[in-house]
Amino acid sequence: MHHHANTPRPHRRALVAAIVGALCVTLSACSPEPMPVPTTTPSPTALPAGDGVLTIGTLFPTTGATTFLARAQDAGVELAVREINEAGGVNGKPVVVYHRDSGDASTTKAESSFEDLVAKKVDVVIGPSSSVLAERLLPKVIAAGVVMISPSATSPVLSTLKDQGMLFRTIPSAALEGSALAEVVGKDHKVAVIYYLDDADRALRDQLAAGLDKVGSTLVASEAFSATINDADKIVSVLTKAEPDVVILASPFNAMSKNKAIISALAKAKFAGSKLWLTSQNLADYSQELPKGTLTDANGILEGAVPDTAFQKRVKSADPAVKDYRYAAEAYDATILAALAAIVAGNDSGRAVAATLQAVSASGIKCTSFGECLDVLKTRDDIDYDGISGPIGFDDAGDPHPATYGLYRYGADNRFKLVGTVVAG
Repeated sequence: MHHHANTPRPHRRALVAAIVGALCVTLSACSPEPMPVPTTTPSPTALPAGDGVLTIGTLFPTTGATTFLARAQDAGVELAVREINEAGGVNGKPVVVYHRDSGDASTTKAESSFEDLVAKKVDVVIGPSSSVLAERLLPKVIAAGVVMISPSATSPVLSTLKDQGMLFRTIPSAALEGSALAEVVGKDHKVAVIYYLDDADRALRDQLAAGLDKVGSTLVASEAFSATINDADKIVSVLTKAEPDVVILASPFNAMSKNKAIISALAKAKFAGSKLWLTSQNLADYSQELPKGTLTDANGILEGAVPDTAFQKRVKSADPAVKDYRYAAEAYDATILAALAAIVAGNDSGRAVAATLQAVSASGIKCTSFGECLDVLKTRDDIDYDGISGPIGFDDAGDPHPATYGLYRYGADNRFKLVGTVVAG
């Protein structure tokens, strides 16, 4: 079980105790049973009553440095709302959605947009894309009684916040990526990790080390770098002595100049090619950044599902201008889960949705679309929605388990292409 599931969160457990009982939360911890154990729907009278209309707001960066993240996520929410309403809405009423700009973390646009959404009486906010903004907005989210579900905020810090059960995400924590990498590497390998000194990459390094122990591989070198520590030659010297079979570079996109220097040094020392793995924050198009062939056969991993052609067409039907489908599936699933939670709770208030999200994501009768889940709910109330982005299964920290990752390989042009997927956690 991933360590996030063990994070003490009495507030969330208190909210969902009537729903989940003694059932395990993560799929990996469950033993197969012939029939799901019936659960009890929470009493709507124990939670604030909604106004009868599930109202959703989105907070994605339509301005600022990360605008490339917004369009697909907005379209994923729009698609889900359309399909929910075509199926009859939530508790007999159409879902209402408002789209607002979060800007990026350098502005206070997110705060003003959130206040606007609260004035619109939203029950659920899908977003923001940024972990920094999610943490910044959390006090306002709690005060307003709105549940926040991020499709793309990956910071491990979010798993530990005192959120009163109001923060969820359909994208895994960056820490879980370390476990995924260990599974991909497999047994009997000597592994070196080069990691940036920030929360996400430290967490990835720690989970990688734990995962390698479990699969029977060995971490033979662990070298850190930062904005002020970047001795590529020293890193290569350590790796030369350690003789790893696999080298993992875990670092943020905003450390690009240092990433390029390290990658170039690794390639020169014959530690690139199929030995090298880039991680989600530095997986990028290096065709204009590095000499041709530098990354030939190097590997990469990126959190999130890779939508199939059919889903991409559905997303385009919501917004024909979408070209990058990143996090569209996670935004879509966040919206479907919110709607299902409101239906099972019989209550569209933010706190009622929050109290029921964990139950509709795990340990019930599996259903893979809103319509299919509605069919199950005609006779049972213990559903387990498995979505476009994967099985999901919220843990006590509001994180999804297990989680899906795309696996990529670079060509001689220093661009990457999808070659497979792995499920971890």
